[in-house]
Amino acid sequence: MTVLPPGVSARTFAAAVNAFKGIVGDQWVFTSDDDVFTYRDPYSILWDTDEERVPSGAVAPASVEQVQQVVRAANKYKVPLYPISTGRNLSYGGSAPNQRGSMVLDLKRMNKIIKVDDYRNFCLVEPGVTYFDLYNYVQDNKLDVWVDLPDPGWGSPIGNALDHGIGYQFAAYRDHFGAHCGMEVVLPNGELVRTGMGALPGSDTWQDFKYGTGPMVDGLFAQGNFGIVTKMGFHMMPAPEAFLGGMMYVPKHADIVHLVKVVNALEDQGLIGMPVWSSPVRNASFRNGVPDPDLVKLMADGWPSVERIEEYVAKKGVPAYGVRLQLYGPRKTIEGTWEYAQRKLKALVPGATFEEIAREDMPPSQELVDKLGHHYFGVPSLAIFSMVSRNEQNAANPPDGHNNNAAILPRTGEALMNFGKCVMEAYQSVGEKQTVSPFTTPITWHPRVFFAGPGVRISREDKEHNKRQREIYHALVNKFAEYGYVDYRTSPTYQDLIVSKYSFNNHSLRRLHETIKDAVDPNGIISPGRYGIYPKSQRTNRV
Repeated sequence: MTVLPPGVSARTFAAAVNAFKGIVGDQWVFTSDDDVFTYRDPYSILWDTDEERVPSGAVAPASVEQVQQVVRAANKYKVPLYPISTGRNLSYGGSAPNQRGSMVLDLKRMNKIIKVDDYRNFCLVEPGVTYFDLYNYVQDNKLDVWVDLPDPGWGSPIGNALDHGIGYQFAAYRDHFGAHCGMEVVLPNGELVRTGMGALPGSDTWQDFKYGTGPMVDGLFAQGNFGIVTKMGFHMMPAPEAFLGGMMYVPKHADIVHLVKVVNALEDQGLIGMPVWSSPVRNASFRNGVPDPDLVKLMADGWPSVERIEEYVAKKGVPAYGVRLQLYGPRKTIEGTWEYAQRKLKALVPGATFEEIAREDMPPSQELVDKLGHHYFGVPSLAIFSMVSRNEQNAANPPDGHNNNAAILPRTGEALMNFGKCVMEAYQSVGEKQTVSPFTTPITWHPRVFFAGPGVRISREDKEHNKRQREIYHALVNKFAEYGYVDYRTSPTYQDLIVSKYSFNNHSLRRLHETIKDAVDPNGIISPGRYGIYPKSQRTNRV
């Protein structure tokens, strides 16, 4: 049964569908129940409830001109559109819209790799291009660049960047929106614009210089709803000569402060790729996801003192923390960087230990990719989905999906030492008695901050479980905000909640977004509600 857009009658919707068919062809407009099912979010924590963000259908244009015509028709009939690239953004909403009943604008047919330049090191692609497509193009044409990619290779470089997605190599490339250079955008009235040097007819520097002259508007189209990106350029990393992977370990809990300081300096000098953090003592504290009795005892009376944590670490007899350095570049350069990193840490932590775990000329062998992880070498895969399959951590009851919850922390050891307390307080606020480990390790997708936080598990069958998980997610976000942390992206279910935390000066940032929305999209056609930005008529819907 079709879920109609808000305020749109069945008759008006049918007229809109006929208009869309006249633009793209009957076979590229999808409104049957079976078709709509494929655009639902398989990780939705609202699955099969009246609140689930179910679309009314989908339309798949094949060109920029068709996108423009679809947008104009949507304005005529007041049917909201929700643009997607490949719709693979699982745990962040997938293909499902923010507003129930929206028509998905599926850009999968616009899948041209327009250019990859391994002299100036950039690419220009359409939204339907996947990381697999781009990687295969580079390999088939024997180009001397690497693709920086997120965990699942089936996503779109454009879609990932526009949701502030991230990768795993050098800082300049793994912030995917930061690495973009030049956009082509269809505005909510159907007009076409190009940003940066693309606005200069005949320019050959569109993918080299993103600013052009005047205000830079590119950021409006990331995590926003001010237009539809139909082309986008990205800077790419030149293929390195060699790789060296080395582990650095510190023995005590408090040593994390010094370890973070050294790694930050290496990162900020552009000497290493993404640091990969770990905690041997935390790994030794859990078996199949179950905490050992000593850890339960340590956490039984509230957050323990540093002295008690240090006693626990000493009893375990393994290092408190470790970090893997990823060194890419000329052989002599990365060897010198590895020696330099060891010398700097030894000066601060006399008990630090070191282990070289890989040294290899590039391109990487399959053995190295399998050992350390495909994404560190620009090789796409779908291996990440093992986390929701039956495995050691999910031996009896694997989830049907998850919602990520990654708060942004200051890039300091002190923040890491304090973060577990924040998580514990969040769980306790909703009556959960989980044993939280004091050995928080971050993910360093963005080069200037840490990401950390537990996700929540999804069940297709157990609605009470999902309701409880939503309560936990809200508790985590609320507690994070008390500590000055916040998530960097989330699924439509939680976007109003996250945006509500950016409340400086009576939500002045949100009011600015609303002012721009009213000016460029008065009908609220493009993704109403995305990241808390609603058209004027719908602002009572938000948190």
